[in-house]
Amino acid sequence: MKLFSFVIFSTLFLKQGRLVIGDVGTAASYGPPYIPTACGGNRAGQFPPGNLFVAVNEGLWDNGAACGRRYRIRCVSGNNRPCKGGSIDVKVVDACPGSPCPNSLLMSNDAFAAISRFPHAKINIEYTQI
Repeated sequence: MKLFSFVIFSTLFLKQGRLVIGDVGTAASYGPPYIPTACGGNRAGQFPPGNLFVAVNEGLWDNGAACGRRYRIRCVSGNNRPCKGGSIDVKVVDACPGSPCPNSLLMSNDAFAAISRFPHAKINIEYTQI
């Protein structure tokens, strides 16, 4: 009987539960002009293909050590179910322009549109440095 209960519990947990591997935070979009940035100044070549890039808050900025870091981001929730599903890989190109930053990450319009159905939403995210 104990084995049967364990199997049922495990099956339900695996179907319902999600393992969070990274950190959790919030994200919003920000629009152009994107340059100059704190990482690459006015260089147009600093942006990755598809314009999938972010500006990070003070904690992630790490006195500029964040420049060039890559993160895998997944939308997990928000008002009116904004998440598209899936994840994207982004590159850090800037520090959040406001202090304190209202979010963990400010995502380029293209990056944000890849994971959220609503361009002006504030979403909850899971992110992992890759």
